[in-house]
Amino acid sequence: MDASQENNNMQTEQENNAAENIAENEQITENQPEATEVKAKTEESGTTRLVRETFDWVEAAVFAAVTVILLFTFVFRLVTVDGSSMQNTFQNKDKVIISSINYTPQRGDVVVLVQPSYRENHPMIKRIIALGGDTVQVDCYTEQVTVNGEVLQEDYIKEQHIVGYADIGGEPYVVPEGHVYVMGDNRNNSTDSRSSLVGPVAVENILGHVVFRVMPLSGFGFIEG
Repeated sequence: MDASQENNNMQTEQENNAAENIAENEQITENQPEATEVKAKTEESGTTRLVRETFDWVEAAVFAAVTVILLFTFVFRLVTVDGSSMQNTFQNKDKVIISSINYTPQRGDVVVLVQPSYRENHPMIKRIIALGGDTVQVDCYTEQVTVNGEVLQEDYIKEQHIVGYADIGGEPYVVPEGHVYVMGDNRNNSTDSRSSLVGPVAVENILGHVVFRVMPLSGFGFIEG
């Protein structure tokens, strides 16, 4: 093979290599938009997932807030104890939750109520001692409360009676149907059904029974009875 032919062969091989390099570069250039598109889709997918998760969180928070509002509007009420008539069971400024849903008054329940004839419907917290049809007698001198002939065992009262008044219930007294007879646990500092200022309270005037104490934290928890 002469030098001229050898040079031609080398030139042809160089041209072929150059053509292959151009083809490879074109293929890489063609693939780059695809890679960029995949990256964009990945970023878009991440953003969409973040937006969806944020929306789900906001939706759950709104649902929870609406549920709490509805519960405290139609089922529960937050009430602040006013006064000392229920010591030592409840102290002044204690915060309690009351409920009226499907509530039927029971002896021993602590309830929040109003009496239209007393303190302009100001809510009071008292304990139900007797129900409609019960016969109650309060003997301030023997320190006994009797309901239907049975002496109550009242471990919840603050102290024994020293106030000698009971113009309602001092003698055997039949509680009117549809009413309850209530007293404060602090018997010596409670205006309640023993007094004609309050008297028996209509069941419809019971706002609810105490189910939970919120404050103080030392007394946080459900209330029995």
